[in-house]
Amino acid sequence: MEETLSIKLVLSLLVLLLLVVAVKTFYSLVWVPRRLEKHIKQQRVKGTSYTFLYGDMKEYVKMMKVAWAKPMNLTHHIAPRVVPFVYNTVQLYGKVSLIWTGKTPRLIILVPELMQEILADKNDHFRKPPINALILILSRGLASLEGKKWAKHRKIINPAFQMEKLKGMVPAISTSCYELVQHWNTLVGNQGFCEVDIWSEFENLTGDIISRTAFGSSFKEGKRIFQLQKEQATLVIEAMLSLYIPGFRKEGFIYSGGDVQELVNWIRVLDGIHESADRFEEKWERRLTARLALLGKLPDAYSQTN
Repeated sequence: MEETLSIKLVLSLLVLLLLVVAVKTFYSLVWVPRRLEKHIKQQRVKGTSYTFLYGDMKEYVKMMKVAWAKPMNLTHHIAPRVVPFVYNTVQLYGKVSLIWTGKTPRLIILVPELMQEILADKNDHFRKPPINALILILSRGLASLEGKKWAKHRKIINPAFQMEKLKGMVPAISTSCYELVQHWNTLVGNQGFCEVDIWSEFENLTGDIISRTAFGSSFKEGKRIFQLQKEQATLVIEAMLSLYIPGFRKEGFIYSGGDVQELVNWIRVLDGIHESADRFEEKWERRLTARLALLGKLPDAYSQTN
């Protein structure tokens, strides 16, 4: 008798737990998005309708793959290739339109007055959209920070972009550009022409300039960290185009099947970047120590000359 009551009690608790989970799931994935959609469209904002769980992500990925599958013509009209889903949505619904990232609504705003009002807001009324947690594993830059943390980091890096600092970078930039032109002249040779992959050449130029201005080294010395950052960017883009469920990744669990290699790639990229950054830091510490030691000897040298 007691065993029967115990079993019934356990079953009742399980049913109650499942009911609570079902209600919370329905509220989070159906009720809230539908209510938000109704409220936004009452403001005369047109856009796509909410699709359970995925929102517009499937259509977004599909249009992105189609756009990137074919070469681009020589034109400045790049929006249909770079952001095909956003471009198509604006064409259909206007410069203020609604899209869905999973169960989260987002507004596309292309009206300059509204954009200025949002960017000039200092009361924290407009916050950045939620970021896929997989992206936060790979990158925690200024673009992902909010509030006081953003202000603190922005204040730290601001001096590096002052006009006087930028003017000081001109010789390094000039040197990098000169070396690129010299490299192209070598490729041309006696033939008078050559075919150059501008994409990779300008990637190298950008890396060379950043290396010279930020690290004081040549591109060859900083090549590893830029290669790792390139791989990091690829992983971030892949994470942006996926639906994030804690513990899961794409079709299966993060530790199953082919996803193990993907996890290994993430760890390798992050470890490599940290290792390279540590080497640069040690290098600069050695230089600073040497310069301080030199400065310490100057008073002795001055006294000896007198």
